Amino acid sequence: MKFEFMVKRLSPVLKRITKRLNGHHAYFDEEDLYQEALTHLWGAYHQGCIDDKTDSYILQGCYYHLKNHLRKVRENAVFVSLSEPAGEDGISWGEMIASDESSSFTRLEDKLKFQAITDACTSDRDRQVLKLLMEDLSVREVGTRLGISHVMVLKIRNRIRDSYFRRVGER
Repeated sequence: MKFEFMVKRLSPVLKRITKRLNGHHAYFDEEDLYQEALTHLWGAYHQGCIDDKTDSYILQGCYYHLKNHLRKVRENAVFVSLSEPAGEDGISWGEMIASDESSSFTRLEDKLKFQAITDACTSDRDRQVLKLLMEDLSVREVGTRLGISHVMVLKIRNRIRDSYFRRVGER
């Protein structure tokens, strides 16, 4: 049996399973869970574990795999809201720049901090993402405006942040 035919046959039920599981785990969308189920199926198919199994058995295995996957991920997850301003602690990037817990900054120091973050941007795309994040747009909104995925926005944001902290640490 070819993998593609098996997936085509099982997909409607797999999608219903992922939809049902997604109701309890709002930090995943149905497509993420569906892709995880397909990855599990692909591995089992290549190992030959499902060659002589019924569809019901295969789908039950996918269901248990997804439940276990969700349990593991939940324990280790760092949640980032895609609909809130892009700061990790619920603080926007603008607020992060303008405040520091250890001391109060003057406007000149704020500008220097902002310049250091801007200097951490290594490409035009980084600067575009930073500009939109500074406008307190959510990660999803930034991705939509730039025509990139929210995952790419998170990667760019983390790259800017890491670069900024490396530069600050060098001083």
